Amino acid sequence: MADSPEHVAIIMDGNGRWARSRGMPRAAGHRASLKVVRRVVEECVNRNVRYLTLFAFSSENWLRPPDEVGMLMSLFLDALGREVADLHRNQVRLGFIGDRGLLGAALERRMQTAEQLTAGNSGLRLIVALAYGGRWDIVQACRALAADAASGILNAADIGEQHVADRLALAGIPDPDLLIRTGGERRISNFLLWNLAYTELYFTDLLWPDFDVAAFEAALHHYAARQRRFGLSAEQLETDAGSP
Repeated sequence: MADSPEHVAIIMDGNGRWARSRGMPRAAGHRASLKVVRRVVEECVNRNVRYLTLFAFSSENWLRPPDEVGMLMSLFLDALGREVADLHRNQVRLGFIGDRGLLGAALERRMQTAEQLTAGNSGLRLIVALAYGGRWDIVQACRALAADAASGILNAADIGEQHVADRLALAGIPDPDLLIRTGGERRISNFLLWNLAYTELYFTDLLWPDFDVAAFEAALHHYAARQRRFGLSAEQLETDAGSP
C-alpha cells in the first residue's frame, strides 16, 4: 500500500457551476474557492505534505469571456495581498509556474514579491499554476534543449528524460503522488502532462467550493489503498518488500 503522499496536485474545478446552482454570479464561486484553498493548505501542513500544486488558471482559460478573465486576475492580485503574510508566518514557501508574461505587470510584480518574501521558508511548498499548460511546459523545455544543442552545450543524441525534466516548470520537485480533480470531470485538462506519468488520479463529483476536510481525507484514503508499481508487477513488489 502507498504511504502518505509527498506531493499533492489539485485541479480546482466547479466554481462557476457552484455559483450558478445558487443563483449567484460566477465571481462568487471563485471567491468562495479561496476559503477552500486555505483549508487545504492547512490540512497539507498538518499532514506533513511537502508539496501542493494548484491549477488556478490554465492556458485555455484565456478563451473565457474577458470580464471573467479580468475578474480572475483581480482576484489573484487581491488574494496575494491578503494571504501572503499568513503563508509566510506559517513557513509556507510560495511559487508560481506558467507563462508570466501574459499576466500583466502588476500581478507579475506581486508574484515575484511573494516568492522573494517566502523563499527561505522550510514548510509546505505551495505552487500555483497560472497561465499554465502542460503542452506549453514541454514546448519550453524542448526549446531550451534545442538551444543548448545548437550552441554545442549538449549533444542532441545524449538528451534523455532527465534533461527534459530538468527544464520543466517543476524541475527539482518530485512528481505529484496524488492528483485530485473536483467537479465531476475525468480528465487532466493539459495539467502537468509530463509530471503525471505515474501519479494516482482521484476524481470527485464535489464542486471545489464544497470540497471540505472529509473530502480531502477521502482522497488520501484512496491514495493509501493504491499499490504504486511504477511498471513493476505486484509479485516483484512483494518480493522486494520481503527482502532483508
